[in-house]
Amino acid sequence: TLERGCRMELAVRDEGAVTVVRPAEARLDAMAAVMFKDRMKAALEGGAARVVLDLSGVGFLDSSGLGAVVAAQRFLRSGQVLELAGLTGAVERVFRLTRMDRMFTIHAGVDDALRATA
Repeated sequence: TLERGCRMELAVRDEGAVTVVRPAEARLDAMAAVMFKDRMKAALEGGAARVVLDLSGVGFLDSSGLGAVVAAQRFLRSGQVLELAGLTGAVERVFRLTRMDRMFTIHAGVDDALRATA
């Protein structure tokens, strides 16, 4: 059952050869992690070879949220990559402290990601 009205919708848009996915919720925590994974799976299945997860609207990420982002990589098709963009200070710290920042290409923002070539 869903509590606290946690829906974890993802806004998905194509920018040329890149699919940009942006969580609508400000918190990616234990409450949202399972639904986030389900939504990410669907977004990746229909996504381009490069998928950029825009986390600029996420102000809080706990270990469950981090786990959900890392787990999303399991849904990647062969040749598909998941990159991150727009990490806020608190979120960036979680990635750095857990050394998960080494698992992803991280861009300052979506525009930077779109300018970068895979």
